[in-house]
Amino acid sequence: MRNKTNHSVIVWKNLFFLFLITLVFSCTKSESGNPTSSAITGFSFQQSANPIPVNSSASINGSNIVIFLPPGTNPNALVANFSLSDSAIVRVNGNPQINGVTPNDFSSPVIYTVTSPSGVLQSYTVTLITAISAVDQNVTNFMAKYNIPALSIAITLNERLVYANAYGKSDIENNQTANITDLYRISSLSKQLTSAAIMVLIDQGKIHMDDKVFGTGSILGNDYGTPPYSAGISDINVGELLHHTEGGWPDNSTDPLLTNPSFSTQQILSWGLDNVPLLQSPGGPQSYYYSHFGYCILGRVIEKITGLPYQKAVQSLILQPSGISDMQIAANTLAGRLPQEVKYYGQNNIDPYSFNITRMDAANGWVASATDLARFLVHVDGLSSETILSPNALQIMSTGSTANPKYACGWEINPYNWYHHGLLPGTGTSQAITTQSGNFNYVILANTGSSDPNFSSDMDNIFWMSLTPNSVWPGYDLFQSAKP
Repeated sequence: MRNKTNHSVIVWKNLFFLFLITLVFSCTKSESGNPTSSAITGFSFQQSANPIPVNSSASINGSNIVIFLPPGTNPNALVANFSLSDSAIVRVNGNPQINGVTPNDFSSPVIYTVTSPSGVLQSYTVTLITAISAVDQNVTNFMAKYNIPALSIAITLNERLVYANAYGKSDIENNQTANITDLYRISSLSKQLTSAAIMVLIDQGKIHMDDKVFGTGSILGNDYGTPPYSAGISDINVGELLHHTEGGWPDNSTDPLLTNPSFSTQQILSWGLDNVPLLQSPGGPQSYYYSHFGYCILGRVIEKITGLPYQKAVQSLILQPSGISDMQIAANTLAGRLPQEVKYYGQNNIDPYSFNITRMDAANGWVASATDLARFLVHVDGLSSETILSPNALQIMSTGSTANPKYACGWEINPYNWYHHGLLPGTGTSQAITTQSGNFNYVILANTGSSDPNFSSDMDNIFWMSLTPNSVWPGYDLFQSAKP
């Protein structure tokens, strides 16, 4: 019995020994007879080796490598940084590549061939993207449909500026090509700046939504107009002006800001208070009238509270904390056009230089680049630590009124979007903060507009029609390279 048991043990030991030999032989054969390939594990373009405004890292999916750089990048002699899984040799068109040294032309896809130490070849196709074709095609279609000379667009994703581009001619007569740094009149997008400035003053405890604006003991007292005021004017408060529920001065031919172009701001406010009565009681269920004049009044409120001219106050309260230095109030004339400002082309034969836009400061008066407005949006959207407003101020700013639940303080709203459009002779604009399909913001500025009722929605659709379930956006942040 003992001999039989010993014999069995010996047999099992021999079998186990043969198994180990087979396993080792099998592994050795796999490594020597069927050697494995090497891999590119990282790929990027670095500013240290290239004349580019931002570092960019690629996404690697199998043998496909996709990498973004901003529009306008010269792709002809870019130097790539790459990392490998081992000490392989990398070639392009048979030429050995040195990491961070060898330039290549990326104007079309480039094939990188990786040779492992054991001689196995693995090829990768590197595709450089400098334009988001869906956005560019939508812009081209929009500009053609509405005969737009120049347009700028800026898009952020998760608070990063991922796309900024300019199209067309900023000055047709002088053949000036549009640039992403161009300044545009932004029309009613100015109202969001005014609203945000009020929100900062609320955060500072210097103003409240229910503070009265006109009459003895109010913010502006009797500085404007001739007391006693007509019915309802002494009842108007700050919140009603922000919500356009002051009860009058609608956006039509009766708007005081569209009359008496030679009047100063002081004169036009006084004239409007004395000559254009309210249509409804302030804050009532029928009190909503979209009002440029109401926001012009808010500009004077900001001046009174801060002791500064409106432009300087907004720059101090909003723009400087957001890293913005190039925005200012527009001039009225072509001769007053700023060095970086586009030329405006009026729709319906209306001269865009024939009205007093400077006087419309808090309602329609700012000029800005698309990039700077995008920078403003990421500082007031509440989506990051960069936000300059408190949660309380953000809640106030994004809440509608009883008279119009879809209009908040300077913003049109729905459950996923804060947005606004602007339209004046020579100007068409749109901007939005949206969480509907990701944390996006976008700004679109054009140097003409249109009376077509579809114009603003078509402008918005430049962005919305560019989104697909498979949309791919750059991973970099152009704010890092844009001039503050």
